[in-house]
Amino acid sequence: MSDRKDQPGPTPKREKPIIVPEGPPGYSGTGFFATSADKVIGMARKNSLWPLPFATSCCGIEFMSLMSSHYDLARFGMERLSFSPRQSDLLMVMGTIAKKMAPVLREVYMQMAEPKWVLSMGACASSGGIFDTYSVLQGIDRVIPVDVYVPGCPPRPEQVIDGIMMIQDLAQNEGLRRRYSKEYEDLLNQYKIN
Repeated sequence: MSDRKDQPGPTPKREKPIIVPEGPPGYSGTGFFATSADKVIGMARKNSLWPLPFATSCCGIEFMSLMSSHYDLARFGMERLSFSPRQSDLLMVMGTIAKKMAPVLREVYMQMAEPKWVLSMGACASSGGIFDTYSVLQGIDRVIPVDVYVPGCPPRPEQVIDGIMMIQDLAQNEGLRRRYSKEYEDLLNQYKIN
């Protein structure tokens, strides 16, 4: 008969720590918490972006690796990709945009509800890349306003994550009235967007 003390027992399971996003600044006490509506809405926007991937070439393949389990974009609250512009608030343009495709991209942008943000991923979407030809749009900022540019050909997933974190900062800190400001109105008039 063997002694049970010598045999190893079952290994105890380590519990994963629960990660809770830090709350907005405010006043707290026993049983209450008070803050402004702008800060609560900003925190909700930051952690619930619904991206619309507009991928046309090799940057789209890099985006696929970004959605894989190794990089796990879902940890930023972005696991629900939306392929309907009416249900998304982050337009991620990846790859070469031909001039014939520019009106389609603009239409997708126009169909998105406010507030909306645009991330230009890769050299082709940002500046036309190596395709300095008559048929390629030399940067999507010629047809729609861009909030964050992610350089590279193609950019690494870590760079895209950094760009997404910049978009999250914009979503969190943007005032609710910024979209109705004179500067924003002038920007949309510059792009002939009503």
